[in-house]
Amino acid sequence: MKSTTTRDEIIESADQLFYKKGFEKTSFSDIANKVNISRGNFYHHFKSKDEILSAVIAYRLEKTEKMLETWQLKGKSPFERIQSFIHILIVNLSKIKLYGCPVGTLTTELNKLQHSSRGEATQIFSLFREWLKSQFNELGFKNHADNYAMHVLSRSQGIATLANTYHDEEFVHYEVKLLIHWLQNLKK
Repeated sequence: MKSTTTRDEIIESADQLFYKKGFEKTSFSDIANKVNISRGNFYHHFKSKDEILSAVIAYRLEKTEKMLETWQLKGKSPFERIQSFIHILIVNLSKIKLYGCPVGTLTTELNKLQHSSRGEATQIFSLFREWLKSQFNELGFKNHADNYAMHVLSRSQGIATLANTYHDEEFVHYEVKLLIHWLQNLKK
C-alpha cells in the first residue's frame, strides 16, 4: 500500500479545491491551509500554481484510468460497461448538484482563461471518449462508435450541467433512464 506524502496531500487538496472553488479562485494559501502546512513547505513541493494544476490533471487522469479499468474488468459486456459510465451521474449526484462535473468544470474554466494546460485537461475527456468508442466498437457499431461515444459524453455533460443548475434529482434519474433506454434500443 502506497503511503501518502505531503506532495500527495497537496495534490488531493488542490484537486478538491479546484473542483469546489475553481482553479482561478483557489490560492496557494487555500491549499496550504487545507493541508495544514506553511507556505514555505508548500513552495518546497510546488513553485507555481501551474505546477499544481499539471499535477492535479495527472492525478485525475490516473484516477480516471483506474476507474475505466475497473469498469472494464467488472462489466460482463460492453453494454454493462457503458451503463457504468452513465450511472456515474447517479453515483456522484450530490457532488454534481453542488459543483457540476469535475472534468467539465475544469476544462470549461481553463478554456475561458485560455490557459496553457487546457489541452492536458481535455485528455480526461479523451480517455472517456476513446474508452466509450471501444465499447461501441465491441458492440458492433464500428462505423458509428465515435459518434455514439460523443453522444453519451455530450448527453452526460448536459445532464451534469442542468443538475448543477436546477438541483433536480428527479431530472437526473429521468435523463439517465432515457440514456439507458437509447442504449438498449441500439442493441435491437
